[in-house]
This record gives sequence, C-alpha cells and structure tokens, in this order.
Amino acid sequence: MLLRLTRLIPGLLLYGIADAFMIRAAVGVDSWTVFAQGTALHTGLSIGLLTNIIGAFVLLLWIPLRQRPGLGTVLNILLVGPGIDLGLWLLPVPEPMWLRVLFFTTGMVLLAVASGIYIGAHLGPGPRDGLMTGIHARFGTPIWVGRTGVELTVLVLGWLLGGNVGLGTVAFALLIGPLCGFTLPFFDPVARRAARETREREAAEATSRS
Repeated sequence: MLLRLTRLIPGLLLYGIADAFMIRAAVGVDSWTVFAQGTALHTGLSIGLLTNIIGAFVLLLWIPLRQRPGLGTVLNILLVGPGIDLGLWLLPVPEPMWLRVLFFTTGMVLLAVASGIYIGAHLGPGPRDGLMTGIHARFGTPIWVGRTGVELTVLVLGWLLGGNVGLGTVAFALLIGPLCGFTLPFFDPVARRAARETREREAAEATSRS
C-alpha cells in the first residue's frame, strides 16, 4: 500500500500541474477544465478549488449509480485541485504563440504520464472516470456513449459560462487517448503484462492459422 501511495499522490499532483500548463497556454483545455474555468469566472473561486468541488459533486452522482469509491478516488478529489493552483502560481503566462503551443503540448504529455502513474496504483478510479463506468453498469449504454454525452454536456456548459474552448480542446480530445494508451502500460506493470499476454496470444493464433 505504501508503494502504491508513493505512486498515487505524486501522480495526482502532477496531473494538476499538467492541467495548469494547458490553462496557461490559453489555446483551449479539456471539457472539465473548461467547465471549471467558466464557473470560476462567475464565482471568483480558483480553478483548483472548483475542480475539487466539481469532483465531490460528481462523486455524489455515484450513489444512484451504485459505484463505490476507492482511496484513489478520494485523493483524486483532494489533490488534483491543489496541483492546478500550485502550477498556476509557479508558471508564467506565455506570450508568443510558439511558447503557448509548447506549454500546451508539455501539459498534455505530462497529463498522460500522470494518468499512467496514478491509475497504475490501482487504488480506485477518478470521480469522472467512475461516472462513465457507472453509467455503463447502471443503464447498459456503451462506455463511449456515456463518456461522450457527459463530456459534451460539460463542455457546452463551460463554454456558455465563458470557459476557454479552442484548438487545444480539439487536440486534447483527439490525442489524449493514444497518449494514455502508451503511458498506462508503460507505468503499470499489470497492464504491461496483460498487453504482452495479448500480443503473445495473437501471435500464437496467427501461427496456428498459417
């Protein structure tokens, strides 16, 4: 457990700092951060604190979906927000476009790395991930349908509230999946072993057919 916590806690803080890089870039952010930004404009609260509050609210939605949080779920709610505020405090505001693009790219890569680190701890999904799997388990809808529906709803609400939607939002939606597809097995020995077994099984099946 101690070893898993030493992965989980730095991974969650790094996740928040990665978000801060993309926020500072001001070329568009992911849908949940758009929502937090828009809400921040109307409440005066920090984006990090609102990320915590939104995460806690999402966790309440687990109750009718009959999902059970893990320690990682609770720490996700508590630590990602402070990581964002810490990153925003440390990072300058980039002016040239090339530097803004560099900030965004750095943030997206760091976020994929952080996802691999904290998910690899196997101490429970984040509140937003659990919401998607809960919708799937409760209503039988495909996971991608539930995820897309929730993400689009949050994105539109955030945009209406004044959150930063831009090319970065599109880039994040298209690229974060492939990036996490690399970092998750890289930082997670369980996923890495499963991927290796899948490749070996596919190779054996191909050999038997030939």
